[in-house]
Amino acid sequence: MSVYDNFPVANLDDHQLKKILTLENELRNETNENIVLIAYDEKDEA
Repeated sequence: MSVYDNFPVANLDDHQLKKILTLENELRNETNENIVLIAYDEKDEA
C-alpha cells in the first residue's frame, strides 16, 4: 500500500483551487523559491 492510497488528491472547486494558486504565488514572491502546494484528502479508514 502506498501513501497515495491513504491520501488521494483533494477534489477542489474552482474557487478553492484559485486560493491555492494565489497562495503559491505569494509564497514564491516572498521566498524566491518555486513553491508548489498540493491538496490531499486523507481517507477515513473508520
